Parts: sequence; structure tokens; C-alpha cells
Amino acid sequence: MKQLVIFARRPQLGCVKSRLAQDIGNIEAQRFYRANLFALARRLSSGGGWKTRIAVTPDASTDMARLWPPHIGRLRQGAGTLGRRMTRCMARFGCDPVVIVGSDIPQINRVHIVRAFASLRANDIVFGPSPDGGYWLVGAAQGARIGNLFENVRWSTKSALFDTMNNVKSGTRVSSIETLADIDDGNSYQNWRDQGGKLLSI
Repeated sequence: MKQLVIFARRPQLGCVKSRLAQDIGNIEAQRFYRANLFALARRLSSGGGWKTRIAVTPDASTDMARLWPPHIGRLRQGAGTLGRRMTRCMARFGCDPVVIVGSDIPQINRVHIVRAFASLRANDIVFGPSPDGGYWLVGAAQGARIGNLFENVRWSTKSALFDTMNNVKSGTRVSSIETLADIDDGNSYQNWRDQGGKLLSI
């Protein structure tokens, strides 16, 4: 069974998008994050031929149903660095193909996920790069076999994808799909709005 996991932080005021909040304020940053998370969950949880879940941090918020999109399963990310949490997430699905996406990329749609899983039929790992040097999507044909893919990665820097690629084992088949921008600061937020981006009511 194909597995899609949306990595998400508790969507409460002052708990998400700290860099974005510095530019547009805590209220607008939280509103963007929560609205995008709910919209993303709706788009990606139906009709795609995969099982969609949200991986939640902190773990204690997993059972706070009012915070999360309804009718979609939730997983605990667990403790540790982002890399360790992603490794743990992929490993839990054994030999199933697994794709992880972020929750702050408004442009993600089902077509992107279809392409990612299609790529994993002929490759071991797939990335969806971001313009800032990171990536909005990572997937593995067999989640349990990624090794140390996420070790010693400089997260939230322009080196995140470079560091991850350096961890890829020799002989591993790697592919990429479209580059999409995540919304991390006021400039990226304004660019998205200028291109017609809208916050949907939830």
C-alpha cells in the first residue's frame, strides 16, 4: 500500500512559522499555516490510490481533535531531530513506498503525489526540491531501507538537500520532481499572494 504522510506542527498561535511570524505577525502566520494544512489534507486524502496520514508534533497534541483536519489519521512524530523523526516515520511502513511532504507548501496537489509514487517504481528515492535549497517532498520505494539518509542534515538552510544527497548510498537510484516553494518568510508569503494565493476558510 502506498503511504503519504504530511508532517505538521500543532497549528496554534505562537507555535508555528516563527520566521514568517516575524514578518507578518503571529495571527496571520498561524492563520496561513492552519488554513493551508486543512486545504492540503482535503486535496491529498481522497481519490489518490494511497493512504494519507498526518504526522504530528508535539506528540501530546495528537489527540486534540479540534486542532486537526477531520477524517484523516494522525501519527506521533516522536522525539529527536527532524531527521530522526522522518527516519522513524518511513521505517514504520516496512516495505511500503512512502512519501513525506511538508505542510507549508500551498502548491502541492494530487498530481505531484502521483508523479512521486510513479517515480518510485523505477527509483529508490525521490525528492521535490525547494528554491531555497531544501525540499518539500521526499519519498522512498521501501521506507525501511533509507539508511542514514537524514543524518547530520543542516535543516532550514540552503544546504539541506545537498547534505541529504551526500547521505545517499552508492548505487541508489535517485530522481526529482517539480520544484515548489515553501512559505517561510514574508517575501515568500507575498510572492504567493501576488500569484493569486488565497487562504480558504475552515
